[in-house]
Amino acid sequence: MTEGTRWQFVAFIAVLAVLYFLLRIGMGLGEFAPDLLVVALLLAARRMRAGWAAGLGVLLGLLDGSVNMYTFGAGALALAVLGYLGARSREWIAGDSPVVLVIYLIAGKWLYDAMMYLLLLRTDVAGPVSGLAFSLIAAIYAGAVGLAAAAAYRAVA
Repeated sequence: MTEGTRWQFVAFIAVLAVLYFLLRIGMGLGEFAPDLLVVALLLAARRMRAGWAAGLGVLLGLLDGSVNMYTFGAGALALAVLGYLGARSREWIAGDSPVVLVIYLIAGKWLYDAMMYLLLLRTDVAGPVSGLAFSLIAAIYAGAVGLAAAAAYRAVA
């Protein structure tokens, strides 16, 4: 995703964040909406240094925590770690193919859900196996939506 100017990309990330809140809270979709904050962070982290990506993760986590008090600190911590790891993954994951992007997004979303499960010790799921199985479905969903968003950005930019 090297096309477009910096400001176009910042606007794209901001649109993903606004869409996340619009779908989750504004339209009331809740867990049925894709996790566009994680997608936005992972896409942005590929272009940022590790420290800045972690800072963006904290910012997005605080924004998410401001509307969902249950995940306030844990979400910021998990997104900060995810942003750092996403930025460092440029050294391991080369290329810009759609397959690599989908695998990157699925792995990132699944890692985020695993961190949230460990940080919150969630009691609303039956157990770690069922929680991570649902998380895999949500990760595939987020990966598909992230690929579509990246393709739309490339077409516009």
